[in-house]
Amino acid sequence: MEKREMWEHSADDPTSGHSRLVPAIYLRYWKIREGKTPGTGKMLGYTYTALDNTFESNWEIVH
Repeated sequence: MEKREMWEHSADDPTSGHSRLVPAIYLRYWKIREGKTPGTGKMLGYTYTALDNTFESNWEIVH
């Protein structure tokens, strides 16, 4: 698994009309497949920002 901090384009700013950059976290990982060695096969990657709720709906936070 890899985690990177990056910038993501957001919707246009309502006052200026220009697009904005917001901080984001990019997660990249291998898809787990039965019978295959960990760390091989197709890689998946997704970007998450504080402006969306997709992280909470797709991941379980473990402390």
